[in-house]
Amino acid sequence: MKLRIGAVARSAVVCSVLAIAVACTPVIRNHGFIPFQEDLDRIVIGQDTREGVAAIVGPPTAGGVLAGGDYYYVASKFRHYGAVAPVEISREVLAIRFDSAGLVRNIERFGLEDGRIVVLSRRVTDDNIADTTFIRQLMGNIGRVNAADFIGEN
Repeated sequence: MKLRIGAVARSAVVCSVLAIAVACTPVIRNHGFIPFQEDLDRIVIGQDTREGVAAIVGPPTAGGVLAGGDYYYVASKFRHYGAVAPVEISREVLAIRFDSAGLVRNIERFGLEDGRIVVLSRRVTDDNIADTTFIRQLMGNIGRVNAADFIGEN
């Protein structure tokens, strides 16, 4: 009997160690697309158009805000450990800028270190309701009942 309990204990320890090792292993996720340098070398500044760029390197991840805007290709890499929130470990943005005639003007690369934090303004209308939960509002009305409201006057 002792031999069997020892084998079960060893199996439990081995399984626990393996589970901990697997949980601590980082998971790397890649998002987005950046064209290969060989494809970018085929783009001729001052000669290629938006359609030509899309044919050479593929459609952009994002376009400029205005119609006929610049092309942006974005790729990010995230590291994720178990229950911990993912952390972005690298980001690359490739911007292909066009002039007013629609010809390639410039090709630029930006990394995660070039990024800036942009503070977004949230315009939310105030509802003038106290910050209480629905249950608190219901419980707050207990005791405010007036019996005269239930007795009909003839």
